[in-house]
Amino acid sequence: MIITQTPFRMSFFGGGTDFAGFYNEHGGAVLSTTFDKYCYVTVRHLPRFFDYKTHLTYSKTEQVNSYEEIQHPAIRNAMQWLDMHEIRLTYESDLPARSGLGTSSSFAVGMLSAFYALKGQYADKRKLADDAIYLERTLCNEAGGIQDQIAASFGGLNRIDFSQDGYKVSPIIISPERKRELNSHLMLFFTGFSRFSSDIQKSTEKSMKDKTQQLLEMYHLVDDAEKILTNKNTSLDEFGKLLDYTWKLKRGISSGISTGSIDEQYDRAMKAGALGGKLLGAGGGGFLLFYVPLEKQQQVREALKDQMYVPFKFENDGNKIIFYQPEDFKTVSYKGQ
Repeated sequence: MIITQTPFRMSFFGGGTDFAGFYNEHGGAVLSTTFDKYCYVTVRHLPRFFDYKTHLTYSKTEQVNSYEEIQHPAIRNAMQWLDMHEIRLTYESDLPARSGLGTSSSFAVGMLSAFYALKGQYADKRKLADDAIYLERTLCNEAGGIQDQIAASFGGLNRIDFSQDGYKVSPIIISPERKRELNSHLMLFFTGFSRFSSDIQKSTEKSMKDKTQQLLEMYHLVDDAEKILTNKNTSLDEFGKLLDYTWKLKRGISSGISTGSIDEQYDRAMKAGALGGKLLGAGGGGFLLFYVPLEKQQQVREALKDQMYVPFKFENDGNKIIFYQPEDFKTVSYKGQ
């Protein structure tokens, strides 16, 4: 039996520049962090007492005898790609799917990590990120960028640069005290609904061709944000103000990113004392993140009392295997596979 733990991520700056259509021509970068909310994937071989060969439990339950019967695209493609047979897989999560925190990519990374471990193969963080990108973007043909898979695999507060030659993960070097100060000023709220990010990403990709200037500016804002964090003489309040600026900029890229309800919640938080914020993920719902001075946080919580407040702490580990008990089990291939 293998159990993997994979964190979710929040992206602060540069979202949209991690699309191949943009960074292959212009380069791209994001500034993001993972935090202490996770998905857990448990994988083991299925004992041969049943009239089905694979048992899957996520938001649905599937009992199947062939790859073609599997409804979940990522599980189906990953199992076929890695030649996995007679599997029992269970997915659990601290936060809901389709909520703007890279949940599907965290699942992909965690599942691949578990599959490799079950096969007795070591996969480092870069391989897991690369393979999760290939699984979601190529095998599943889902629209989107590549930052989520990288963040989930590597973990930590990082700047991730993209180019036609690949990507580079660079930790943001700041003192533990300054990192805790940043963490203490961030507040996370669930908006109460979510949408499938790939649907929004398709709209965003189409509109990006006409929004190159906005995306180039979002790219350069990563430099500005990094300078704020790494210069101990600069107030972190500037980070909050920059979040507000990039949120307004991102809203101009696609009409699907925000809704009237989200705009209204954002305005309430700003009037209550937040210095800036953004909707996490592709848009259309999920989680709102705000930078709020400590003395204003109670007012912001009151202003958004109808939304769920979710405390969190930054984490640095990325994907890891938290339980490893290899099995001496010889699989039997699906008929015709």
